[in-house]
Amino acid sequence: MRDTAHLAGFFAAHGIWCVSDGQTLVPLLGYEQSDGSRGMERFAADDLADAARAGQEALRGNRHDADRAVLVVDGYLHLDTGRTDALIVKAVDHAGARSLTLAVPYRPQQSPAGFAVHRPKFIEVTGVAGPDQRAVAEAFFAGVESHEQAAAVWHDHLDQTG
Repeated sequence: MRDTAHLAGFFAAHGIWCVSDGQTLVPLLGYEQSDGSRGMERFAADDLADAARAGQEALRGNRHDADRAVLVVDGYLHLDTGRTDALIVKAVDHAGARSLTLAVPYRPQQSPAGFAVHRPKFIEVTGVAGPDQRAVAEAFFAGVESHEQAAAVWHDHLDQTG
């Protein structure tokens, strides 16, 4: 599951990099083959919900016959402070039937305070025992760091208050 969490961190960071300029993220599917090679597919549609559904179908169907895959979509998360923009990240380990769902809240560039990235919120981790969840979180952040350009944006705009 660590490899899947690492991949999730990489593509979550890529998503943050994409929305940092004020654009809505076109849903993206990142995947990794057994030989370590990676690919990415975007799902553009007139309706963002249709694009997200197409991405979900591609993730479920594993049409790239990948060992692991990650779907990142732009959406909202409801926190105690109210509704906030967030990237919703769903990662699947196709070989081990394990999965990870998390949200990366962010403040859009158009807001008066400008763009910011908040701490990820782990929503669901399936197939991983309690103590191993820390290792999953560490692997996720290592994946963020592995995307050099995106990690720089993430760190430059990190707001730990959210």
